Amino acid sequence: MSAVRFLHDDWIFTQVGGGQGTRCGEWLPVNRFPTTVHVELLKLKRIPDPFLGMNEWEVQWVGESEWIFKNNFTITDAELGARHIDIVFEGLDTYATVTLNGREILGAENQFVAYRVSVKQHLQPGPNELVITFNSTFKKASQQLEKEHGKFHLWNGDSSRLHVRKAQYNYGWDWGPVLMTVGPWKPIFLHTYDLRIADVDIRCRVSEALDVNITVDLDLSEDSSGSASVLLRDPCGEVVRRRDALAVGIGRTSTNFYLSSGEAELWYPVHYGKQPLYTVEVAVKDPDGHLMDCRREKVAFRRACVLEEPLIDQPGKTFLFEINNIRIFCAGSNWIPADAFLTSLSQQRYRAWLRLVVDGNQNMVRVWGGGIYEADIFYDICDVLVWQDFMFACGQYPAHDSFLKLIEVEAEQNVKRLRNHPSVVLLAGNNEDYQLAESLNLAKFPARHIYESLLPFIVGEFCDIHYHRGSPYSAPGVPTTDATLGDLHQWNVWHGSQQPWQNWHSLSGRFISEFGMQGYPNIRTVDHWLDGRANERFPQSRLNNQHNKAAGSERRLELYLVENFRHAFDMDSYVYYTQIMQAEALATAYRFWRRNWRGKGREYTAGALVWQMNDCWPTTSWAIVDYFLRPKPAYFAIARELAPFTVGITRREKTTFTDELSASFTIETILEVWGTNSTLAEKKARLEISFFDLDCSWSDRISVDVVLIPNSSTELLSDQLLGQPTRTKLSEIPRTIIVSARLLDEAGVVLGRLSNWPEPYKFIHFPPVKDLGLSITIGSDGESVELAAQMPVKGIVLDVEGDDIKWGDQAIDLFPGDPQIVKAIGLRGREVKVRFLGDGLS
Repeated sequence: MSAVRFLHDDWIFTQVGGGQGTRCGEWLPVNRFPTTVHVELLKLKRIPDPFLGMNEWEVQWVGESEWIFKNNFTITDAELGARHIDIVFEGLDTYATVTLNGREILGAENQFVAYRVSVKQHLQPGPNELVITFNSTFKKASQQLEKEHGKFHLWNGDSSRLHVRKAQYNYGWDWGPVLMTVGPWKPIFLHTYDLRIADVDIRCRVSEALDVNITVDLDLSEDSSGSASVLLRDPCGEVVRRRDALAVGIGRTSTNFYLSSGEAELWYPVHYGKQPLYTVEVAVKDPDGHLMDCRREKVAFRRACVLEEPLIDQPGKTFLFEINNIRIFCAGSNWIPADAFLTSLSQQRYRAWLRLVVDGNQNMVRVWGGGIYEADIFYDICDVLVWQDFMFACGQYPAHDSFLKLIEVEAEQNVKRLRNHPSVVLLAGNNEDYQLAESLNLAKFPARHIYESLLPFIVGEFCDIHYHRGSPYSAPGVPTTDATLGDLHQWNVWHGSQQPWQNWHSLSGRFISEFGMQGYPNIRTVDHWLDGRANERFPQSRLNNQHNKAAGSERRLELYLVENFRHAFDMDSYVYYTQIMQAEALATAYRFWRRNWRGKGREYTAGALVWQMNDCWPTTSWAIVDYFLRPKPAYFAIARELAPFTVGITRREKTTFTDELSASFTIETILEVWGTNSTLAEKKARLEISFFDLDCSWSDRISVDVVLIPNSSTELLSDQLLGQPTRTKLSEIPRTIIVSARLLDEAGVVLGRLSNWPEPYKFIHFPPVKDLGLSITIGSDGESVELAAQMPVKGIVLDVEGDDIKWGDQAIDLFPGDPQIVKAIGLRGREVKVRFLGDGLS
């Protein structure tokens, strides 16, 4: 019988030759295994917390040193009686030499792969010593590999990173610190067996008719005179199909099952249906019927297609995802590693992060190529679609033989690990490597072989997941900036030409896989990294600059702030204004691009993934939720735009000249209103639009019955803005007309609401606070608040003194006659503070 024993107890470690971490010959106990050096030294208070102040630069020596981890474990006679004994290292970071009882058994050189080593011949009854020596990856790459293979171009980090198979963000990114982790970062276990199942390849192919063909290919570690059985259990655990007495004489066997349409429960991403998981159980027995090994794999049935089809009325092709014959507008976020120290991530934190994704109405995450192939728990619990990058990012990677061999093993292992997860619907070759080559006009781009030959071959050989050469990628021979094909990274807001976010409508593409806007995190997170330094508590301080890694971040934050807001520079106000700015910018993007989803043949934009969902340390970045899982106001603004039913509004000025030779003209303000419906049934609703002049008591209102087309946007109104006179001179200042729109169902329940204010907001003369009639009433449960106002209020952000609470909404616009109730878990009746535009606190 196959047996596994984890070797996680009684590890010790030391710094080779002694140094700042340990004295020469001093061994320190490992607190928890698996682990990495920074984590252990931090628990032992041998290093300062690199997430505080400037401490990142106090611990650089850790990644430049050599370390040894040692474990003594006992082997029993019963274990030695097995025909085979292997030690499996699920992950070593990164360059490591492993010895067992003084004999070298492994030289590791890739953080992303597992190593299985046959060790029976090196074991002895009783105590055995396992020693892992980790060399400095930074020194190995910079002092040896880069000199040997050449210095290549990149964005972010040290150029030597391109030569090593290690999480690239460890070298520092424009949102993350330079923290070169080192150590046994994944489990290590002893595997005893006489025969083991080497691989189970399960392919669940769902036809257009939605029937299911399942093939199971089984490979054993060696030939056997025994037999195998394969069972398929439904989500309730009942056996629905089985095969017994399958011959495995040549070390392999195969079988298949069929489930008719309607018999199989299909998997859908969250918001579109259920996520039922079936179980495939494989067992191998010897001729006497004794169990030798078994394997259980979770699988699901879904038809996943990436459709690139001609469009009606526009050039290019679609780039859209279809699940079980349903075309889906993919709205979500980019995912980076959720911690600079990966072994600090618990299953609970993964669950909390993915709960935020789902609660934010997202249906896709993109696992970015500069981090890691995520932990099993991430994919196990992920109920949204996953766009998975291979681990190449922003670089001109080499393609020499030894490097290609590393990639081949890495790709095969991780494709096999991910292929049964129904959420994974696309594998992309890299992040921005083609874009870098284009921007620098590189004549030499050796990694093209990886992305166009090696990876597609491995993907095609070991799974049925769609392969995409890179992100962004348009088509062979077409620039990655082409907006009519493939996916697009739209960084002409913030980066690039630094266009106003109000231009998102003209910055669209077939699938926007990256776009973003920075915003400060929760003020508690800022105070955390300031670590009590009150004299650094201002936006331009050295410590705040240390915790924003984006080049030119101050200039770009201020560019967008000064173009849109009258703002102050005290710390609390600056946090508020950057957060509202981020919320407005990102919500506007989703609103415009979701409008482009206009039905079959007119899916002009089929997805938008914000950069980024999360942070790996306390910082100011593009994240919509900070390191401590505190959502920024942008998170809530996006969630509202991704609700099943939304209403969209924009206003534009239409200038008409009397004739071609005349200097006389008129300026009309045109209001456009549309709705979106992501469900598969049409929705009857009532559209209410209210108009307010912020400078006087004038108001008006219209109401009309509408029908929202299923799985599409629907244009609802285009007309001159009520209350806004036609202008004939540029010196005529337009009235401050505020528009509030709501969609209500037949029972009067609000399906979606949105307001539209004249921009830029800096030109608005907001009413005195005393005239707003703003009230905040704590609910009888003590865990909710009701907001009401007698005049329009823009950009409400709620907070309390002391411990943070879990808010149900933020970045709220409030209007007369439309009170809103906001959940406030953890409020416990405390007084609520409020910020909004024109609150007099700036």
